[in-house]
Amino acid sequence: MSEPGWVEHAVWWQVYPLGFAGAYPAGGDGGGLGRITDWLDYAIELGASGILLGPVFASETHGYDTVDHLRIDPRLGDDADFDALIAAAHDRGLRVLLDGVFNHVGRGHAAFQAVLAQGADAPTARWFRATRPDGAGEPRYETFEGHDALVALNHLEPAVADYVAGVMTHWLRRGADGWRLDAAYAVPAEFWAGVLPRVRAEFPDAYVVGEVIHGDYGDFVARSTVDSVTQYELWKAVWSALNEGNFFELAWALDRHNTFLDTFVPQTFLGNHDVTRLASRLIDARHLPHALALLLTVGGTPSVYAGDEQGFTGVKEDREHGDDAVRPPFPARPDGLAPYGRPLYHLHQELIGLRRRHPWLHRARTSTVHLTNEQFAYEAAAGDHRLLVALNAGAAPAELPVPYGKNVLHGEAKLTEPGTAAATVALPAAGWAVLDRTPSAAAARAPG
Repeated sequence: MSEPGWVEHAVWWQVYPLGFAGAYPAGGDGGGLGRITDWLDYAIELGASGILLGPVFASETHGYDTVDHLRIDPRLGDDADFDALIAAAHDRGLRVLLDGVFNHVGRGHAAFQAVLAQGADAPTARWFRATRPDGAGEPRYETFEGHDALVALNHLEPAVADYVAGVMTHWLRRGADGWRLDAAYAVPAEFWAGVLPRVRAEFPDAYVVGEVIHGDYGDFVARSTVDSVTQYELWKAVWSALNEGNFFELAWALDRHNTFLDTFVPQTFLGNHDVTRLASRLIDARHLPHALALLLTVGGTPSVYAGDEQGFTGVKEDREHGDDAVRPPFPARPDGLAPYGRPLYHLHQELIGLRRRHPWLHRARTSTVHLTNEQFAYEAAAGDHRLLVALNAGAAPAELPVPYGKNVLHGEAKLTEPGTAAATVALPAAGWAVLDRTPSAAAARAPG
């Protein structure tokens, strides 16, 4: 595993800056990066150890159509505002991850504008891939997933690799702690394998996570040399299993998750800026704690999307501005939040605290202890460390075996015959519990 040692303790609070600050789609002055700075103490109180930022660089609309990777988006402020955010975060012990959009650029990017003006004579002509001429005989250029406003870069061009390496090192020099690589799956893995060693030569402790949705995660990590990728498979299995009353799907996904942990630690999440909010995705709101308990007791580097800890709702739609509902503006300060989100916020504090007290969970493997459609108990283990998690997604109380369960750490449950092979836990309808575990009798008698 190539990830820096500090990542073992990382719990990210993810922020989409343009939406958070009310700068897009509203277009007004919502406080810029200073708005995020005013929420750093809130992130600390939540239990986060880092801020995972969405795009902060100059762009045309939503941040993913970058026009200048070396300039802070004027809607968010300027270099001084960035420096102030980094300094305030680091003063609090928070790491900061930036969002790098290096698969494509906005049409207003200087490199593409030069091509439009000068054609094949432009110094950046090879940065882009011309396709068939349009009706006027003008060349067209490959785009990201058919979006004309997002012009794809030619990652076979050495100058593009030089540009990306330069941008990454520039902001690491300015204090960033790592990068999320947007649409990393759309970029040849070999491109990253050429760029990242150049970045790490100067910044060996930088953390790099690639956005990968489908495919062979382990193969991509190995060929690209990124530290991690986004674990969309597990994200989908969590809400799907809870909605469908099918924990077999989740157990399968966790077995596959274990295989990833053999070579890298995935970046795990229940929500982000690209998907429907968990509180809107789940049919039964009582399953929110189940999902959170899962996120914070399985291996991975977990992130919480800002607002999910308050139970924010929002549905992503496949249309223009279809992301706006999941990227809303936030109040100027945390005291502007509605009070009804506090219970879920406190539960996040509780379970993030569990995670921070047990950093070994970062690489923990899970094994099934009990499995039915609506009940699931598993063990999370790393070395000599063990925890048990029991989940009841059913509408009736249930009793689950939890061999050697010692005591209930979190959740509402009654433990019978604690510390023995016959231990069981009684859960209410839609109940859950995290339990400490004693060694088995055989393990306790083993020498050494």
